[in-house]
Amino acid sequence: MQIPIFTVDAFTNRPFSGNPAAVCLLENDLDEDLHQKIATEMNLSETAFIRKLQPGDDFSKNSCFGLRWFTPANEVPLCGHATLAAAAVLFHIQKNTNSVLTFVTLSGELKARQVEDYIVLDLPLYLTYPQVLQEVEELIKAAIGDMIVQDLRYSPDTKKLLVRLSDAYERSTLEELQVSAQSFLSAEKTGNVKGLILTLKGNSSGKCKGHDFYSRYFAPWYGILEDPVTGSAHAVLSSYWSEQLGKKEMIAFQCSRRGGQLKISLRNDGRVDIAGQVAVVLKGNLTF
Repeated sequence: MQIPIFTVDAFTNRPFSGNPAAVCLLENDLDEDLHQKIATEMNLSETAFIRKLQPGDDFSKNSCFGLRWFTPANEVPLCGHATLAAAAVLFHIQKNTNSVLTFVTLSGELKARQVEDYIVLDLPLYLTYPQVLQEVEELIKAAIGDMIVQDLRYSPDTKKLLVRLSDAYERSTLEELQVSAQSFLSAEKTGNVKGLILTLKGNSSGKCKGHDFYSRYFAPWYGILEDPVTGSAHAVLSSYWSEQLGKKEMIAFQCSRRGGQLKISLRNDGRVDIAGQVAVVLKGNLTF
């Protein structure tokens, strides 16, 4: 069997930065266990599988497809950067002629559209709620040591814990922070946390306009020690920072070693548009 496969760096316009995802185009149904085996083989934070919803569908002509995401360890309900990568394969490589693509996923229908040299994802927006420090104190200590926490929130829909660092810290502090994410597994006692977001207010004013907020994201519970640029985390961060900053249009930067930028626009229907650029770095076939 041969399956077309691509590696796409998402949320960047430069190869070898942003967040890499593998994208498989499935002409036919794939044995269930092979999804995980392929994702483990690719060993990227996410491998996306695009499937036809009807046997006669065409990757260049139809506008609606099934989409699933797998880490090297398991299937996940939502992945922004791999959705961006999947849309890029259809728009840029398959030359899909539709203005909007719809993906049927575990998180409902997700839409992607091209706007100039960006691909815009229509994602759910997840609210956060105050989190009691005592319940997650050991986890936070494992992540940031004695650094000052300005705010602490939890997203029950995504099981992500949002830790806002003090405004006194600079972007470089977040970038240089040494995090041993493997230790989170034993430090997290509640069983409720499956992703940890560290975030910091940015500098979006003055002549030298920068970013509204910065972040880093860790998900060892899914086999991902640190994810380079995370669309799903920004579906949580967008609601938090919009509330804090009083803004619906924001530019965010995820401060991993690879790094990536996201353009954010909160919609009136309770969802969020997250836009990013892409770089396709590999085209080939899986053969087995």
